[in-house]
Amino acid sequence: MEFVEKRLVKRAKRGDREAFVELIEIYKDKIFQLAFRMVGNRHEAEDIAQETFLRVYANLQSYDESYKFSTWIYRIATNLCIDRGRKKKPDFSLDEETEGTEGLDWYSRLPAKDKTPEEKLMTQEVQETVQEALSKLAPKYRAVMVLRYIEDLTLQEISDALQLPITTIKTRIHRGREALRAKLRFM
Repeated sequence: MEFVEKRLVKRAKRGDREAFVELIEIYKDKIFQLAFRMVGNRHEAEDIAQETFLRVYANLQSYDESYKFSTWIYRIATNLCIDRGRKKKPDFSLDEETEGTEGLDWYSRLPAKDKTPEEKLMTQEVQETVQEALSKLAPKYRAVMVLRYIEDLTLQEISDALQLPITTIKTRIHRGREALRAKLRFM
């Protein structure tokens, strides 16, 4: 995959729009999921994902190919999420009922294959609880937790994405886990 990305980036830098569209296809869902986990709002996550790709396009010529493309794009998206969190307080809850759905919230609309109603309910409750607890973490801890446990990045990739030493990443993961554990105890 990394070889394909490098080739696509080189083509996109030369002005090949099709190559850039392929890069978007590779990362659109990953960037949206990262943003959604960090901001907890579907519309804001869509805006952040779109802004991420606009910034990637605008700054593609300055991208240093000695680093992984994924690290660079995750750094842009993570910074946008953190900036958005600083500028605006959340005004939307995933736990709120969705209009016209007779008491259902967003999580209850998630499709689940071959699960019993009880399993669906349990999954929904766990997702709601974890998302709520994640949303209460400080942005610096939320970022590393999402990148590590949701996006499954390595410590080195997180370090590169956030431009922080690995020791700082390890500390934030440890403290983030502790903070998340504490928040989950009281939920």
